[in-house]
Amino acid sequence: MWFFLAVISAVCLGFYDVFKKISLRNNAVLPVLLLNTLIGSLLFLPLIISSYAGWLPTVSHWFVPSATVEAHLWVFLKAIIVLSSWICGYFAMKHLPITLVGPINATRPVMTLLGAMLVFHEQFNLWQWAGVALAIFSFFLMSRSGRKEGVNFFHNRWILLLILAAVLGACSGLYDKFLLRTPSLGGIGLSPIFVQSWFNIYQLGLMSLIFAFLWWPIRKSTTAFQWRWSIVGISIFLALADLVYFYALTDPDVLIAIVSMTRRSSVLVSFFFGAFLWRENNIRAKAFDLLLVFVSLIFLCIGALQS
Repeated sequence: MWFFLAVISAVCLGFYDVFKKISLRNNAVLPVLLLNTLIGSLLFLPLIISSYAGWLPTVSHWFVPSATVEAHLWVFLKAIIVLSSWICGYFAMKHLPITLVGPINATRPVMTLLGAMLVFHEQFNLWQWAGVALAIFSFFLMSRSGRKEGVNFFHNRWILLLILAAVLGACSGLYDKFLLRTPSLGGIGLSPIFVQSWFNIYQLGLMSLIFAFLWWPIRKSTTAFQWRWSIVGISIFLALADLVYFYALTDPDVLIAIVSMTRRSSVLVSFFFGAFLWRENNIRAKAFDLLLVFVSLIFLCIGALQS
């Protein structure tokens, strides 16, 4: 069951990227992101209210427990990290082909693994080192594919923003490990649904300030905002992907390495739309780059199962 849930989560993440691309084309980024955080918060707010009102049983997977001010501050920091990643990623998604964005985002597990080595002093085995090396090589090939479309990886600000978004996303993954780990293993042992619910609320507050002070004063001199129903799709598919993912993790037999790799296969959905619906360029070379990324993820998965 957990593998089937991981596949559903991957498909939802793929459509999340597709709806992002549709929403951001020739559109203002910050209002789209504000609406995304608003809708996401509205999806989780009933869980918070129902839990505090006693309408949800404490044994429910969706029960949001109360917590200390310190716990809320830890989640608030997560909101800062994730929102920073999203802002960078949204601007990059608006200006880059989705068939280039997807494979770069798929390298996030490699960045997370490298971070785990530096932060948690985890040791790599041969399979994992092979996966890291192959991912780095695939990134070099992606830079060549991008150059054919006039995208210089080291002088293009949108590529740099995309890389920064991926690095921040990897930091968020490591931070999640710290938040959810039990205190005996060096974490603080927060509930996953507590983290997910409140981080959405805090993101909305932060995004409202950014919108009010950075975009609203210059709205008449910058890209105009256009309402599109695809904006709703961004929030719905992201919420579904995360909820199904967390539910998969509750299975006692779950293999987290397989789940993580399966979720990265979401790039296949966005790549398909970019190749066949939007007819983006240089698809054959990008498909080979993407294949190498998947092989590197398989190596990482095998290494995780053997460690």
